[in-house]
Amino acid sequence: MSRRSQFLQRRTSGENLDRFIPNRSAMNFDYAHYMLVTQARKGNENRPVISESTEAYQKQLAEACDMNRTRILAFRSKTPQTRVDFTPLELIPAKPRKPRRRIPQTPERTLDAPNLVDDNCLNLLDWGSRNILSIALGNTVYLWNASDGSTSELVTIDHENGPVTSVSWAPDGDKIAVGLNNSEVQLWDLTRNSLLTTLRGGHTSRVGSLAWNNHILTTGGMDGRIVNSDIMRVGSPTVETYRGHTLEVCGLKWSASGKQLASGGSDNILRIWEMSMGSSLHRLEEHRNTVKALAWCPFQEDLLASSGGDRTIKFWDTHTGACLDSLDTGSQVSALLWNKNERELLSSHGFSRNQLTLWKYPSMVTIAELTGHDSRVLFMAQSPDGWTVVSAAGEKLMLWNVFGLPELAKPAQTANRVPFAGWNGIR
Repeated sequence: MSRRSQFLQRRTSGENLDRFIPNRSAMNFDYAHYMLVTQARKGNENRPVISESTEAYQKQLAEACDMNRTRILAFRSKTPQTRVDFTPLELIPAKPRKPRRRIPQTPERTLDAPNLVDDNCLNLLDWGSRNILSIALGNTVYLWNASDGSTSELVTIDHENGPVTSVSWAPDGDKIAVGLNNSEVQLWDLTRNSLLTTLRGGHTSRVGSLAWNNHILTTGGMDGRIVNSDIMRVGSPTVETYRGHTLEVCGLKWSASGKQLASGGSDNILRIWEMSMGSSLHRLEEHRNTVKALAWCPFQEDLLASSGGDRTIKFWDTHTGACLDSLDTGSQVSALLWNKNERELLSSHGFSRNQLTLWKYPSMVTIAELTGHDSRVLFMAQSPDGWTVVSAAGEKLMLWNVFGLPELAKPAQTANRVPFAGWNGIR
């Protein structure tokens, strides 16, 4: 086989086809010239004798200049070096840190509230969307306007039908439902300052819990019944009745979507009702005492917190019915409120400290404990803007800025105690 045919065969087989073409832009011609001259001098027998110290110096100089690792012919470009920024750290603006929230350890205001009924299955306090606080003291419902500090009396029930056992504002803030000891529920219109209607026949005993879902008013009674009433319906407003508790219904809460209703009772049962089904979705039996405190999470759908007489706070996935976590708080829990701006949960407690405890969710690390009440804190309500919480116990109402202060909040009042002036029921 001729050399030409061998060369062509090697080319078609794809073997030994590398071509070493130097990259001139990556070559150091000055160093190449130096090395060529140096090698030529090494072959010259008449070169001057170099001392050992001079030779050692040249060797160190070559190492310092990285001459021993420098190629004369470069076949690829040098890898680009990482750019080093020598900007002083002082000139780099630091990422602004979120200021740590200061939680006042004393209430912003304290209001006298005599004749507050000490009963864990009642719900006597609510804060409406119009920034009006309602509280039932004995047979009378009082209204306190948090915007201007004015006070008024809504209604006083006669002794045969009283006392008042529950209050709850409609979402529009213009109407309020009042549950009574005689099994009736009154619906009042504040724009007209008049009684709209009285719901009768749904219950056979006192109505201690109320909850709204748009124009549907849900009532829970000592008879264990849960009744949905459409206040827009003329004639018979009752839509449906749930029968799932064997004892008094102590807590009712609709989810933000209005699709699910949570109910807790003195039978130690927590139930989740599905609006579309009209029946109980889950029957949860993990609590060991009365279930009253219920709070739907504002930032996670289908997450419910519940608590009561067994001292534990439990978290539920209401879609599956699974208990996600349980925490023993050490004392009875009567109310729960989520912070609308942070992942925090506030609980109110009974003996022995009668405190409010702020928890970080989901770690449930204690952030703060607020004390001041001298008896168990049965009721809590949250302002419409989500910043302020009011707690009720004994004969006192206390307003706390536990969830922070809005940037344009009004300065706190100089006087700590602001009585409901001009009314005998609240002093």
